[in-house]
Parts: sequence; C-alpha cells; structure tokens
Amino acid sequence: MTKPEKLGLSSERLGRIESFLDERYIQTGKLPCAQVQVWRRGKLAYETVLGLADRERERKLKSDDLFRIYSMTKPITSVAFMMLVEEGLAALDDPVTKFIPEWKDLGVYNGGYMETFQSKPVDRPMLVIDLLRHTSGLTYGFQQFGNIDAAYRKLKLGEGFHGDGLAETVTALAGVPLQFSPGDAWNYSVSTDIVGRLVEIISGQTLDVFFEERIFKPLGMSDTFFSVPKDKADRFTACYAVGALGSKLPVAAKPQLQDDPKKSPYLKHPSFLSGGGGLVSTAGDYMKFARMLLNGGELDGVRLLGPKTIQLMSANHLPGGKDLTQMSKSLFSEASYAGVGFGLGFGVTIDPAATMIPGSKGEYFWGGAASTFFWVDPEEDLAVVFLTQLLPSSAYPVRRELRTLVYSAITEAGRG
Repeated sequence: MTKPEKLGLSSERLGRIESFLDERYIQTGKLPCAQVQVWRRGKLAYETVLGLADRERERKLKSDDLFRIYSMTKPITSVAFMMLVEEGLAALDDPVTKFIPEWKDLGVYNGGYMETFQSKPVDRPMLVIDLLRHTSGLTYGFQQFGNIDAAYRKLKLGEGFHGDGLAETVTALAGVPLQFSPGDAWNYSVSTDIVGRLVEIISGQTLDVFFEERIFKPLGMSDTFFSVPKDKADRFTACYAVGALGSKLPVAAKPQLQDDPKKSPYLKHPSFLSGGGGLVSTAGDYMKFARMLLNGGELDGVRLLGPKTIQLMSANHLPGGKDLTQMSKSLFSEASYAGVGFGLGFGVTIDPAATMIPGSKGEYFWGGAASTFFWVDPEEDLAVVFLTQLLPSSAYPVRRELRTLVYSAITEAGRG
C-alpha cells in the first residue's frame, strides 16, 4: 500500500472509514463483515477488513475471502458484449431479434394474466442497447409490480441455480409480454442475463468459458467464478438477510443466515449462468476489473476494450439525457435515482448536486443485492470496491455513507 498523502489523500480521514464501519455496522451486528479498497492515481491507497466471514463458525474475514457479488456481475457481462461489438460482430442498434428470432412476436402487456395475456404491438423493435441500459421492457419477478412480474415469479424466470438454462429462459420469455414498449421507460430487469445469452450466441462459447478466457484469465482474476471451487470453499463467506432480494424495507430486526457457505448452491455449477447476478469474487479481483475500466480498458499491458468504448459505456444513454427520476418504473434498483443516468452496464452520475452527496460528474458505479458496491471516478483517478454480505442492499445507507467518507479524504482534487 502507498502512503495516502502521496496520492492526494488524507490518512487520518481515510481512517474514519474503518472506525465508522466498525462502530456503526460491525459492532452493532447490522453487517457481518466489511471490506473496502480505495485505489487512486495508480496505487492502492487504503484497505480495511472487518468482522466475521461466518458468524456461526466465528471465522474472521480475510482479505482474499470470496463474496457473492450478485448484480456487480452486470458490468462484467456488459464489457464482454462490448468486446464483441469492437470486433464488429454486433452493434448497439441491432434489433434483438437478429440474435433471438423467437422474440419476433413479443408485444406489450395490454391486460390479462398468464394463459389470458393480451398484448399490443411495440412502438419500435427492442434494440441491443435497450438490454444494456434496461429500457427493454423486461422486468424482474421480485419487483412485484403487477401481472408481468407475477408471471416471472410463477415461471421462475431468471431465478435459481439448477432450473432452466439461459437458452430455455430466453424461450420462456417469448411467451410473456413486455412491461412497456422498448425505450419508453427504465426498469431494472433480467436484461443483462439476456446480454449474457447474446454473448453465448455470438461467440459460440458458454458465458463461463467466455468470461474465463477473455476477461478473468487476461486480467489475472483467478478468484472470480459462477461456482466456488472445492479447493477455495474454505474462503467462501456466509450471506445474511434482514429482508428479501429487492425488498425496500428490512423485515427482521437482526440478520439471519440466508446462505450457509458449507451448504450453498454456489458450491455446485449452476445450469443458469446469470450474467445479471451469478458471480462470486474477491475485493482484489473486482478491483482489477475496476482498474481496467479506470485505465480506459487496459490493465498491466492487457487491453480488453478501447478507451473510446469505455467513454461510450460510461455516458448517460437514457433517452433525452434524462435521469432515473424521469425514466424509472422500477420499484427497486441498485442506485438512488436523483442526478443519476444509466450507461451501458452501470449507473452514471450526471448531476452531482442532485445526488446530495460528494462525487464527480461522469463517475459510474453499480452494486449487488448483498449490499456490495463499486464505483469508478475518472475525474479523480479513483476506484473503490466495498464488499459485505447482507440482503437486501436497501437495508442501510452504507453506500452513500462510504462515498461521503472517501470523497472527504481527498486533499488534492483531480488526477494529479
């Protein structure tokens, strides 16, 4: 680790992160554990590792422990797809039916339920960009918004480890209408799982193989996978819950064990390779991915994407330059809405003042269901990874608090 002062940061102020997290969340039992890494100006400036990886076995968290990163899988899947775009194998304005012809008759919900669904024609075809920015009209069953979400739950679309695979899920979705016509609104959804299926169709490889060969191995991400290998199972954390995936409010007073690392489905290879939320990783591995983004698509001599592609991905792609307050129909998201747009795989800050927390215009970020979070700030040459294991991510405002703590530790603004 490099002395923070050499990187335009205050050691004393960075030290607040550990004391704050420990006093507010670890000692009170609200979070089982917490790990934070702060990278700035090409160096690791700060790391803290707190709490227990497994409360039941009283195992302390270690810096190389494995976490369920859930929706932090989405940026990785989006990068995979954009690698294929750079190779000329797909384009953002391609209709999705070019790759998934069975969706040619997909319409917009217009009444009924399941066998009696009625639909009307879409105003325009669903484009690949709609999947990347969640304007596709698809949804998540846990949103519990109406009859379409209910159908997703009944059919278990995008759920589970050992149910339908990606191809079967795509086929099942052909029988469920869209929530809205593509491009009309923003709704957090299985869209990125479909992007993962597109990666398979275009590359001819299963998603796990593509990730391993094209992203993880080149970047040295040796601890990121869809299932935990037997020889690394002793580093797998326990996951806890005070509420369900996607819920707005906690329902339990204290975290309950949600997934025992010794009995977890993650110990077996899943049939559904979820590009939207299926990966396990470590802070060190995910920081390598974040650093690649921060460096404009390159890390340690290995280039996955060109800098102009990263710029395109981290721009706001919501129609009309709107933010999520104007576009979202989603009851749940891994982002607050004010001042936030959406790029190709992550949220993007477009108006820092509207977010009411410190930050930079153009920073981009996303989180996972178990309260994990990362962000990349090109203006400040900064990347931060935060890992813990508590469902749902809306339980506590720890992400906002962490951003405030990190930005308040900056003593020299800019890249330096």
